[in-house]
Amino acid sequence: MEMQPDPKQLLELAHYKMPFGKYKGRYLVDLPLAYLVWFRQKGFPDGKLGNYLNTMLTIKDEGLEPLIRKLRKEFPKESS
Repeated sequence: MEMQPDPKQLLELAHYKMPFGKYKGRYLVDLPLAYLVWFRQKGFPDGKLGNYLNTMLTIKDEGLEPLIRKLRKEFPKESS
């Protein structure tokens, strides 16, 4: 069974920013790999942020960062 990414979630991930800490306000894709690895070792936060940090670690491990940056550029976040 092949898994298909949810386009809506990918767009949200592309625009999601770190809500706290040293890297507060940075897009998750711009977080250093070492920081994501540290989270994996310490334990990702619960909820959406933890899921997105874990997903971003996988994306970086697989060299797919340009895809996320392209999504953010080509599909700017809509103002609410």
